[in-house]
Amino acid sequence: MPFNREDNAFIEWYPRGYGVGFKVKRRLFEIQTDYQRLEIYETEGFGKLLVLDGTVQLVEVGEESYHEVLVHPVMLAHPSPRRVLVIGGGDGGTLREVLRHETVEKATMVEIDEGVVEASYLYLDVAKDLLERLIKGEEPRAELVIGDGVGYLRETDGRFDVIIVDSTDPVGPAKLLFSEDFYRDAYEKLNERGLYITQAGSVYLFTNELVDAYRTMKRVFDRVYYFSFPVIGYASPWGFLVGVKGDVDFCKVDLSRAEKLDLYYYDPRNHETLFQMPRYVRKLLEEST
Repeated sequence: MPFNREDNAFIEWYPRGYGVGFKVKRRLFEIQTDYQRLEIYETEGFGKLLVLDGTVQLVEVGEESYHEVLVHPVMLAHPSPRRVLVIGGGDGGTLREVLRHETVEKATMVEIDEGVVEASYLYLDVAKDLLERLIKGEEPRAELVIGDGVGYLRETDGRFDVIIVDSTDPVGPAKLLFSEDFYRDAYEKLNERGLYITQAGSVYLFTNELVDAYRTMKRVFDRVYYFSFPVIGYASPWGFLVGVKGDVDFCKVDLSRAEKLDLYYYDPRNHETLFQMPRYVRKLLEEST
């Protein structure tokens, strides 16, 4: 089991016996939602830890190392992101970062598991105030939709400048978020100039999944970029994939807008460093096309 009572530790085991662990003081909350097993722990040095089906989703101290990199590269590369869709991200961290951009007029977060939103609001300090406003319908620039992101994207009449998929790994309820049909729905619902981003797993330990997702996205988007970043709590480096529609240049970001954000982990002035991949992974990705 990931939670070791004898050592007071939570360990997420990856393939080939590789583990990422945290010393914990106690388990604060545990529930089986309609979709997954949800646990929240209090760690010794990283605040509270959110776990879904035995996999680490975030720790409070350092969660920005994921949320900043998932959000700001695409938001700053797009010339004027006004309408944004977030699929998943029930802890609120991704939407919190999206709303830091003054250009955003409307952001929609679609989360399939209401239990994640409720537990994050009650136990985590990631985006507590934002989640409270969303639950009450009092956030003027954003809305919360409890539902299936795949179905929502297929059925909505909305069009978006940026689509951000903040999902769990491609198993269970998240599996369809990595399918070609879903990518095609996303491409269709982007405006003429649009960006799509998804997390793509551990570069070293889920290389095949990264390559498969990259290959599938290449069949849909005008251009596809891959990059990685060290994320606290994950088996780093962690992979990300970006799909481009239209003439948006993802290699360049707006530094004038970036200066207003005061970011901690992602450095827009060194945006190009995101694209540094291990040589063997880069070769696999390039050969896959």
